[in-house]
Amino acid sequence: MKKKFPTVSLIVLILLATNTLISASILSSHESVMGIICIILSVLTASMSIAEILFFAEKNVRHVSKMNEHLENSVSEYINSMPEPVAVVDSGKLLIWCNESFTRNISDSPKLYGTDISSLADINFDNIISTGTGVCTLNGSTYKVTSDKSVNNDITLYILYFHDETDYTSLKRRFDETHPNVVIITVDNYDEILKNAKESEKSQASVEVEKLIENFMSNTNGFVRKSGSNMFYAVIENKHLNEIIAGKFSILDSARNIKIAGKYPLTFSIGVGKGAESLDKSEHIAKQCLDMALGRGGDQAVLKTESGYQFFGGVSQGMEKKSRAKTRILSNALQDMILNSDKIFVMGHRFGDLDSVGSSCGMAGAIRLLKKEVHIAVDRNKNLASNLIDLTEDRTDNELFISPENALALITDRDLLIIVDTHNPDVLECKELYRKAKSVVVIDHHRKSANFIDNAVIFHHEPYASSASEMVTEVIQYFSFPPDETLQACYADALLAGIMLDTKNFVMKTGARTFEAAAYLKKIGADTVAVKLLFSGTIDLYRRKSQIVASAEIYNRFAIATADFESDDIRLASPQAADELLSIAGVDASFVIYKTGNTMNISARSFGAVNVQVIMEKLGGGGHQTMAATQIPDISADEAKQKLKSAIDDTDYSGKDT
Repeated sequence: MKKKFPTVSLIVLILLATNTLISASILSSHESVMGIICIILSVLTASMSIAEILFFAEKNVRHVSKMNEHLENSVSEYINSMPEPVAVVDSGKLLIWCNESFTRNISDSPKLYGTDISSLADINFDNIISTGTGVCTLNGSTYKVTSDKSVNNDITLYILYFHDETDYTSLKRRFDETHPNVVIITVDNYDEILKNAKESEKSQASVEVEKLIENFMSNTNGFVRKSGSNMFYAVIENKHLNEIIAGKFSILDSARNIKIAGKYPLTFSIGVGKGAESLDKSEHIAKQCLDMALGRGGDQAVLKTESGYQFFGGVSQGMEKKSRAKTRILSNALQDMILNSDKIFVMGHRFGDLDSVGSSCGMAGAIRLLKKEVHIAVDRNKNLASNLIDLTEDRTDNELFISPENALALITDRDLLIIVDTHNPDVLECKELYRKAKSVVVIDHHRKSANFIDNAVIFHHEPYASSASEMVTEVIQYFSFPPDETLQACYADALLAGIMLDTKNFVMKTGARTFEAAAYLKKIGADTVAVKLLFSGTIDLYRRKSQIVASAEIYNRFAIATADFESDDIRLASPQAADELLSIAGVDASFVIYKTGNTMNISARSFGAVNVQVIMEKLGGGGHQTMAATQIPDISADEAKQKLKSAIDDTDYSGKDT
């Protein structure tokens, strides 16, 4: 070690010598002999002080050197004897040095040094170096690895410290496997199905349902309790629930084999509260999932994940409820809200069709009978029912339909917004109008999506209904109109047009209540000939529709067509072409791909054998089991077709994920 003279001592010595010399000089001017003697004494004193300081510094350096050498040996011995493995690796992943613990846990081979660290342990060296930490497995034990970097003379070394977390990992795995989850199982429309059944059939159905659920729980160590005539609560640990999820809730398929009077199959809806911190939160999540399952028509299990909802099943059509008690209660509540609001605004979805505009017109006509100001917010430039708008205006006035911008300027905190034919805020005619409204009512029949309006005062959602127009027709029947006043015929025409559109002229999703709603509309003056004319198109539209149909190819019992052109009525021609493709023998579902701007659109149709909604959801869309759609931005037609085929391959024909 290089000697270093103490800086402070040197400064003190210089000051002392300077002071002595000055004193000697002053003295020599008066007494020369004494001055010389003082100077000599000063020099001797300074020399002796320097010698003493140098001796002390040398002794200090020797002491520090011995201490440093002792510490280096101690640190080396300590690291080598550490109970946790330590290894030194160069930039080429080669092992340079390791302590005794690493040798015991890895290998006692004399050729251990110079070996690639990745061949000795299941370790991602690059990831550990970049992040400073990682996890690896050594001989069945789990280690958390931390690293330090050392650079000396352009040589880079990495010191890896292995912290044994085997017990912690095992404990965490056991905790995860045994974490309890609440699962709620309900029998869809149980009371409706058993309403006209014999007592023996009711008892048999109850026994078969309970046996099925007991068998479902027999492979778990959980328990199940019946909380009502058609509802069961179960608590299942994660390890068993994961097996049930991997089996895609096979109980759904088994439930359909239970038939009342040999013809009415039972279906289950299941809500799963997986991953919650406590049982009460798990129950809350399970109820949310159950509501989602019922909102999508039932016959499915719903699991809430970090990225949204995961769906299983959904094969059967939603069963129509014959009781109108719920509709009557909602109708009375809605009328009270209308009467207590200053103005009412009605709005549907973007590119409104006959159902969206028709249900809006019907609701607006009923509100006018209640003597309240009402407006329908609609974008005339982006609409598929402009002929219905023109017809309604001709037979009423020009104040009913307003632009979304004008509606946004007019709405206040005391006004009411009624949303029809959609519950997804992302597809509204004007999302800003929804955000500004303080009171919101939703009336929709689409199967519930993960992204839904969750702040509605009234959320009237019936996935079994044929159309929003059918639902509005039922609601307004319970309004208390002034005596001798009834809905104008033009509004009845609009509602009937919406029903006919979504039922494909009373073919698809048509129940008894659909015909009852149509009968009511006919009774108050709906003109079926006038409604039929709303569906007529030009010869050019028919040609474009035929061109799309001619481009179709058959892929696994699916007809896929691509519109290789753009036109003003492409949004009208493409869905109609999809309907036409269903008439081809051997086709279970049809898809039409068409372009608008920078977006590729897909319209999907089926007769019910295939759940096209599930397929469209895989591509970011949604809709009904028999009618759905999606939009994919910034993609070519060929790429959209390939994505569609991949989604078809990933979904079996019954609508369940493969």
